[in-house]
This record gives sequence, structure tokens and C-alpha cells, in this order.
Amino acid sequence: MGALLSTSLWTAKAQDLKSLPVPVGPISEMTYSPSATHFSLWSPLASDVVVNIYPQGDGGAVEARHHLHKNGDGTWSLSVKGNLIGKFFTFEVFGEDASRSYGETPGMFAKAVGVNGSRAQVIDMAATNPEGWEHDQRPVIKDFSEVIIYEMHHRDFSMDGESGIQHKGQFLALTETGTKNRQGLPTGLDHLKQLGINHVHILPSYDYGSVNEAQNVLAQTDGRIPQQYNWGYDPVNYNVPEGSYSTNPYEPSVRIREFKQMVQSLHKAGIRVVLDVVYNHVFDAASSQFNKICPEYFFRHKADGTLSDGSGCGNETASEMPMMRKYMVESVLYWIREFHIDGLRFDLMGVHDIETMNAIRQAVNTIDPTIFIYGEGWAASAPALPETQLAMKANTAQMPGIAAFGDEMRDGLRGGWDDDKKGAFLIGNPGHEESVKFGIVGGIDHPQVAYGQVNYSQKAWAGEPTQMISYVSCHDDLCLADRLKLTLAEKKAPVVPSTEEVLRLQKLAETAVLTSQGVPFIWCGDEILRDKKGVHNSYNSPDSINTIPWANKTEYKDLFDYVSTLVAIRKAHPAFHMGSAEAVRQHLHFLPYKGTNVIAYQLDGAAVGDEWSSVIVVLNSRTKPARVAIPQGSYTLIAQGGRISPTGLGTIKGKTVTVPAQSACIMYK
Repeated sequence: MGALLSTSLWTAKAQDLKSLPVPVGPISEMTYSPSATHFSLWSPLASDVVVNIYPQGDGGAVEARHHLHKNGDGTWSLSVKGNLIGKFFTFEVFGEDASRSYGETPGMFAKAVGVNGSRAQVIDMAATNPEGWEHDQRPVIKDFSEVIIYEMHHRDFSMDGESGIQHKGQFLALTETGTKNRQGLPTGLDHLKQLGINHVHILPSYDYGSVNEAQNVLAQTDGRIPQQYNWGYDPVNYNVPEGSYSTNPYEPSVRIREFKQMVQSLHKAGIRVVLDVVYNHVFDAASSQFNKICPEYFFRHKADGTLSDGSGCGNETASEMPMMRKYMVESVLYWIREFHIDGLRFDLMGVHDIETMNAIRQAVNTIDPTIFIYGEGWAASAPALPETQLAMKANTAQMPGIAAFGDEMRDGLRGGWDDDKKGAFLIGNPGHEESVKFGIVGGIDHPQVAYGQVNYSQKAWAGEPTQMISYVSCHDDLCLADRLKLTLAEKKAPVVPSTEEVLRLQKLAETAVLTSQGVPFIWCGDEILRDKKGVHNSYNSPDSINTIPWANKTEYKDLFDYVSTLVAIRKAHPAFHMGSAEAVRQHLHFLPYKGTNVIAYQLDGAAVGDEWSSVIVVLNSRTKPARVAIPQGSYTLIAQGGRISPTGLGTIKGKTVTVPAQSACIMYK
């Protein structure tokens, strides 16, 4: 990124970059018509910009070179006459030294690219729409409190030989219906419908750099060539679907159409689609599209001019820079308008500034205010901006309509992120009750939570419960089954924990998540005891580690039925998703218990329009039954001892309830 600068020189340079002109209109680098194609690129420091025309997406000689004209707003543009449909192109930017090219780039806002994303294509986007696309509609969600999220990776979900899915590892896997495992139980899209969730969070699905799309095509027909796997948190082209998830990465329109088909199918199934976006860093700063267009502008730097690295990936983008902020807003709106995306999950959201995140929320509201936005309210290390300006978890209340992950609840349940062998509430370790209660109320201020005893936050950070994501596992770290096995083994050594015990605690964990007032979030496969062979960070592990084994749905059908019933109960009863901080404070009350590793609370259902006038939930992670005092009355048992039924398991009368070891109890009047 250049030689080191003194602090004063770098500060002056950064101010100069921030004052560069920014165009008022939308970013549109290629506009096609049959008579001419208009090319435009923002590159305010360039001495010359050339567009190179190619016959194909990789290889081959340049067919034509055209010099663009500079405009007063920092852009360069030119209309090239003739019908260029199907041609590929790159921009080549020259710096102060007109003989020095920064290299070829498809642009920073390429919408269609060839294999591995090095060249953009002249394309008519309307021609990529699948049949009936104009009638595609977003499934109805009235309030964020109704959201239930299921996080998944395309390959994890469909690669297993028992998935019954034809388009394994591809966007089209989520368009197939009627798929079953060998025992005849639903898999794929039908599994999601059966589970009852209403949002699917797909891991990064834009064009990323760590998978060679050409290699994965060859690997499909040549077993000697290994398939590459990656989560995809290494962006190259932010506005193009990833080619390795398409049936043909060489033909740009295919990945676009198939992504739209996936969204269309999920919408028909009543499921919204959340896109995982990674604007906080790029695959490689020096060779990025950003740096080839306007060197150093899009990245934060330390005082000496070296790259800041709040992402832990070698660089961090500068969302506060006017063109980067404009880029992020327009990119989000493009995915919503062109691909009908229904939600956004921001990777390392704490790297971005608060003003930019609020600008995104406001822009999205003009399209549909029910589009859900959330992210990781932290960074990998300290970004270059002061924390008071950043979209950190502690600042969530300053970002209305944006949620953050509640790692207080996650680690209060399973144990800290820094030690895989360290367990917490689930395995019966005392002292984590307040952290779990913090999650149960949705991260808001509640008079019965002792914030001084909460693991990471000494005060509430959510303004509303819908601003906290309730979860116990996600793609990061060990999945829940692996974590339970490891922490139980550490605590009980030399006794090996049984699968039955892991199943009991898995049910207990999902009960805590799905009855909390935050927005519940399930990592794919947790509902059928999926594991990752004990691999902590499986971002590039092979399919043998990451794939969901669909035979598990048969083997652990009882767990699936338990979780899907919990989902149904949550959706049917507003007591479990009040949606308002004031309502939670008034109508959720923790019940006293003398001892550790038991949490009990009462919900005033009648006050929020629930037919269950009073609901009691007890979480018991002790290895023996817990006797809990409750308001006197007659209650219908819904869940008890690992069993669950919305129509009831029996009746409890009196002033106490005894909850079996390592299980949850749910009952109502």
C-alpha cells in the first residue's frame, strides 16, 4: 500500500482522500442497450481510464480498448456504440504516472462476471429473471419479534450422499422439493418447512476469492481433483453471486438466474432469505477492486500509513469515507431490489461506523421496513476509529432497527469462546445464571437481572428485545453437540458422556433460545445433533467435516420433533415474543430459586393477547430434579423431562413443580 508516512503526512493525505468528489447519482458502471453500452467508473485520482473488451471471461486477447472521458464528479465515462451483449470487459486505471497501470478490474460494482470474477460482462439483467420472477413476493412478517433464523452453508446443507438432493452444494439445492433421506424423512427445503423457521441466513454467497471455480467444475467429473470448500468470508466482487454454487460459473447469467430461483423457491415456501455480507474487509487489499480504482481510499490506516486490521484478515474498510458509505448503501439496495433479499447479516459489524449502519437501515426502510438487519457487534481487534463511533454491541441502542448477536447468552449457556473445554450453565457449572437471564429478556434493561454478574456486559445494550439475537451456536467455533461432548468430558473425566446426556442438554439449550425474548437463531444441523468431528474452525475443512449427515434426522428424530414443536409454540404464542422492552419488563418475571443452575420465569400471556394467560418456563441444568415454587394454580404441562406436546402432557396443581434433571419445563394456565 506504499511506503510508511509520518503521522502528520498520513493525516493530511487521509483528509485529502476524504475530500474527493463523490457522484450524486447511483453507481452504474455498465448500462446496456442494443445500440450502445455506457461505461462509467469512479476513479478521481486517475490520469487515464481505459475499458478493455474481451470475447470471453478468461483468456484470449483484447478485442478493443477505449479511453474514457473524465467528468467533474470523479467519474470517467464513455458510450461504446454497437451491440456488445455477451462481451466481457475490464477497466484499467492509470495513476499520476500515465504509463503505470494499477491493473485490470471488472469494476467495484460488477453485476455479472466470468469464471473467478476477473472480468465483468455486458449483460441485460432482465434476461436473468426466472419465470414468474415479477410475481415473486416477500413472505409476510409484521414485526421483527416474529423472526426465527436458520443459518446454513450451501455445501453443508446438501452435499451428504443421503440428502436425496440432486444439485448438491449449489443454489438450486434449495429449489428441490420432495427430497428425503434413505429412511424417507424430508431433507432440504422440505426439512426447513417442517422445522417451521421463517428466515434462512445463507453464509456469504457473493463472488469470493478462496475457491477456484474452475477447479470445482473439473472436480465434479475427475475424482483426482479435490473439491475446495470455504465459508466465503473473503470478498472479491460484492454484487455478484458466487460461481462455485452455480451449475456453470463460466456463463455469468447462470449464477444470477439460479440465485434468483433459490430465493423464489424459498419465498414460495414461506421463508425469507438473509444474505451474509462482509463489507468490513476484502480478500486482499493490494489487489482488490477498490485499490485498483482509488488506491488507499477505501481502507483505514494507522498513523504511520500502514493498514489497520480490525477484521483480523489483513485490512479493514473505511465505511466513514463518503464513497465507501455510498457503496455499502447502494450494494445493499441492489441485492434487495435485484435479488429480492429479505435480510442482511453484517460480518464484524463493529468495524463499521454507526452513521453508515443507520444510513443503511434508513435506505432499506424506503423499500420495506420489515427487512431484518443484524450483525456481529464486535471486531477482531481494535479498528482505527474510536469505539464510540463504531457499530459495536454496546452501541446497539443508537442503531434503531438493527440487532446484534447476544454472546452473553451463548457463552452463559455453553461456555466462553476462548476455551472449548470450559463449560457453563448447560453442564451444571454455577455462576452463569445472570448471563442466561440477560439473553432471556433480550439484552434489555430489566429490574431482575443482576448485570454486575453478566459475563461480558455490565449493563443492557439493546433498546428493544428484537435488537438481540438469541443463540447458543453458529458457524463459528464448535457446533453445540461437539461443545457439549468436550465440556462434559472435561468435567466428568474419566467418565465418557453419553449421547443421551448430550441430547438432553441440546434440548435444554434450544428451549432457552426459543423461549427467550430476543430473536432466535439456529445453526444448521443442531436440530438433528450434527457435529463437525470436533473441528473448532472449519472454514476450509472438507465436506467430510462440514456436511450435515441426513441419517441423523432418523436417528435423532425425537430431537428434531422437540425443536420443531418449540418453533411452532413460539410462533403461536406472543408471550414468547412480546417485541417491546416495556412489555418484557412488565410481563416477564423471574421466580425465586434457592440454589444454582435453575432459572425459572413467568410470562403474563393475557397482557399481550395470548390465549395462554400465564406461562411458566423452568430451565434445570442440575444432574438431579429441581423443586421450584410457582404461583398456585392449575397448569397444563407442555414440556417436561425432554418431552414436548402443544396439546399437553398432563396437569400440575399446587404451589410447586418438580423439573427432572437436565431438562426444561413449560406449562401454562
